[in-house]
Amino acid sequence: MGFWNLLKFSTRMFKARTSRTLLTILGMGVGIAAILFLVALGFGVQRTLLETITTADSLLTVDAYPGGSASAISQTDVAAINKISGVDVISPVFATAGQMKFGGLVAEVKIMAVDEKFLDLEGLPVQAGKKISGDAGGAVISGALLKVFEKTSAEMLGENFKVSLTAGGNVAAPSELDYKVSGVVDKKDMIVYVNKKSLDSFFPVSEYSKLKVKSSSSRQMAGVRNSLTNSGFIVSALTDVIDQVEKTFRIIRIILGFFGTIALIVSAIGMFNTMVVTLLERTQEIGIMKSIGASDYDILWMFVFESTIMGFLGGIIGLALGYAGGVIFNTIFNLLARSMGGYAVSLFYFPIWFLVFILAVATLLGFFTGLIPARKASNTDPLEALRYK
Repeated sequence: MGFWNLLKFSTRMFKARTSRTLLTILGMGVGIAAILFLVALGFGVQRTLLETITTADSLLTVDAYPGGSASAISQTDVAAINKISGVDVISPVFATAGQMKFGGLVAEVKIMAVDEKFLDLEGLPVQAGKKISGDAGGAVISGALLKVFEKTSAEMLGENFKVSLTAGGNVAAPSELDYKVSGVVDKKDMIVYVNKKSLDSFFPVSEYSKLKVKSSSSRQMAGVRNSLTNSGFIVSALTDVIDQVEKTFRIIRIILGFFGTIALIVSAIGMFNTMVVTLLERTQEIGIMKSIGASDYDILWMFVFESTIMGFLGGIIGLALGYAGGVIFNTIFNLLARSMGGYAVSLFYFPIWFLVFILAVATLLGFFTGLIPARKASNTDPLEALRYK
């Protein structure tokens, strides 16, 4: 029996047992959709988190903190680090406590005096407005401060406010400076980022809380990090956080996939039951086919084709249901987030390789589910089959 004849016999299930076949395929689709929905959620949350905390520059950057008994990093240290092979950019950071005064309200904040390159090296994209520029009067504030002053990003941009620096460190006495909100970043801490040039007229910044050190390339990053460590600095990198995030989400995806697999196993049992019932219903048909010349091989592949087609179609339906469910859930989530003053995010990510993998799993599951009934059908004695009622 040729391939097309086998395929023709295998698809008769859609005409002879339409309702049962469609329900079996739908059951398989629901199982596949459950796996796709849950695992894509894990991929999406991980991707959103990494996009939030990373930029291209930040992946090449390490943070250098004073080590040993040192409480700050000096200009001499900066000059020495700048001579290390592989160092491309150094962005010094001076941090101090302070107060932000706006609209009659006062908030305790952390003042970060940085340069124009800091936000890129920090992996902190500006969600509204613009980054810190050469304009010493502009400042970028964290999203947490919007809630304190009960303002939206659009309402806060361009507004003037005052900052009082707390005495201590390089600050000889409390100082009050005027700034204008130029941008907003999504940060949960109460932070005001100002251009360090704006402090020059009040006090000289000669020591820093930390340095952002960017390597020329990823291949030189390890060497730069080792050189900083050997020089006595405490070093950390965003790549360390990313590695931990990936390990954590790998475990989360496995757990989510496990729950989805349970639904898939239930669907596979339903398909196996359908194939067994089909075998019993078609016993006499098998006897007739064998008596007129059909081989055991033909009977085997007729049943295997039937189950494989159901598995493949169940995979297609599962992909559609899983993707549609993700889009609907993400839309509802973002509507709720915007209504509560939050930002829209993409909670689901569907990698092409994973979609192909899921479809292949569904097809193979259909193949192996039908293999046992198919072998039993191919081994059926034609005389016994003809007498079967």
